[in-house]
Order: sequence, then C-alpha cells, then structure tokens
Amino acid sequence: MDLSHNAYRNCQLCPRKCGVDRLGGRRGVCGMPATLDVARAALHMWEEPPISGESGSGAIFFSGCPLRCVFCQNHEISHEGFGLEVTGARLAQMMLELEQQNALNINLVTPLHYAPHVVEAVQLARKAGLTLPIVCNTSGYERPELVRALAGTVDVWLTDFKYASSSLAGALSGAPDYPQVAYEALKTMLELLRERGGAQCDSEGVMKQGIIVRHLVLPGHVDDSMRVLDLVWGLCGNEVDLSVMNQYTPNEACRARTDELSRPLDEIEYELVLDHADDLGFDRMWWQQGGTVSESFVPPFDATGVEGPELASISEQDR
Repeated sequence: MDLSHNAYRNCQLCPRKCGVDRLGGRRGVCGMPATLDVARAALHMWEEPPISGESGSGAIFFSGCPLRCVFCQNHEISHEGFGLEVTGARLAQMMLELEQQNALNINLVTPLHYAPHVVEAVQLARKAGLTLPIVCNTSGYERPELVRALAGTVDVWLTDFKYASSSLAGALSGAPDYPQVAYEALKTMLELLRERGGAQCDSEGVMKQGIIVRHLVLPGHVDDSMRVLDLVWGLCGNEVDLSVMNQYTPNEACRARTDELSRPLDEIEYELVLDHADDLGFDRMWWQQGGTVSESFVPPFDATGVEGPELASISEQDR
C-alpha cells in the first residue's frame, strides 16, 4: 500500500475510500486536507494501566476522523477540525519532547487518515534516537491493508470495537460496514502481533507490544455490547487485553435526543457486560469504577505542546 504523500492525491487511506484529492486542498470524509493538523501533544494519565502507567502516555491528538459518531466526546477535533498545521519534522520533534518528559510511549490518537505523515515522522524520530513504543489509538475503522503496511511503525494497537450491529453502526457512526471492517482490521493486528512473538510488557506492566481492544458500553445497547465481546473472544481469546468502558457521557447533541443515548449508562447495564466478559474467559481485562461520567477523561484541546521547533538533527536529504 502506498504510504508516500501521493496517497493523499486520490485518498483511499480509510475504508470510506472517498478518492478526494487532499493534496489539492479538498477535504476527505475525515474532514481534513493533506495538511497535518494536531490539537494537543502532552502526557496523558487516563489510558489503561499498561499504557499510562504511573508516568503517563505521550498522547498526540490529530484533527479529523473518518467516523461520524453522534456521541463523540472529542467533537472539537474529530468533527470541528480544531488543530494547528505542523510538518512531519515537527511531529517527530513532539515525539522526542514527550520522551524527554518521561512518557512511557508515543500514543497517536486517531492518526491514520494521516498515515503518510505518521510513517515519515516515526522514521525521523527513530533516526534522532526515539526509543519509545508507538501506540496507535484507533477507532478500529481501518483498512486491513493499511494495518499491515504499518507493521514496522506501530508496536501497540489500542483499538476500539464499537459495534456488532451494522444498523447500529450506520445510525450512530454513519458506517454500516463498521463491524466487518473492525473485525478484519483486528484480525490483521493479531496476525502482526503473532509474527512478533505475542504481547510483551516490562517488569512494571507497561506494554511494549500488544493489543488492547476497547469497547464503550452504550446505554440501551447491552445486547450489542455482548455480541461485540463474543466477536473479540472468538477471534482473539486471551491474546489481547480487553478494556470495557462505562464513561459514556451524553454530549449536547445526545442530550437533545429522545432515545437511550440521552442518558448516562446505568450501573446494572455495565455490570451485565462485565459479567459476560468474565463468563467468556478474558484474563486480562480492564474496567472503570463509578463516577466516570462526572470525571472528564477528555483533555483540553488547546494546542498544548504543538508549536515549537522542527526536528533539527535530520538533514533535508533525510526528509
């Protein structure tokens, strides 16, 4: 799969395959042209323990998203496109700055509609001495071909599996093909992990390579959540970590709805899904305790850590 900047010319990077000329300034379904926009680069303490640990994950939040989830909590960047334009060299420098802040990894949040820039930046940062694992924090809505092409770039896949129902995926994210796409993407991630010898954590429990599958339980949709867990278990078993989240918080648009999405998740609903995960046999499972709706897991998108010098130790020829 072509991951040069020419890939933006007739963009086929995500499953939408919109074919837009992003290099020419047009915006794809992701909402972004070929210019690289980043909303925040800072330590993030609220990921799963194998990712954030005690020191924090070096999270870089990218603008835009190929999905259109009605309940998105990052709507400022995913829907509204907030962010500052940077170069691949500046992105590489951000990674090195986060390593200097004792980040445990470089956590790229919704990055793959910018895959050519991501590959370029990781290569530049590695040449300049970056040693941290690269985490790809994704919605799960990725082409398997792209996942395969990132085998030498990504060490940890932190991937969502949002829906088992095509109708629900279509209604809430505008992507009725989401279940099939997410399944094939996860299958490819698992194949890559097996080729590397399986999951690895250090003595502190920090993941160096592996897969964490996230699922956000939605109010009124416990049955679909259980079907998602069935799919993940059937494909992966205990080769992956499972993260079952209860942090659904109705945004302004959802509060105006007349269905179940207008309310937070009920504790009983969450417990039913956790019990199902236990019954399936997941050994490495992460869950959230009460109070997550009132506690914000969304950092301020204020361009923290984005502006600054480009990577100075790489020659123009290397670029």
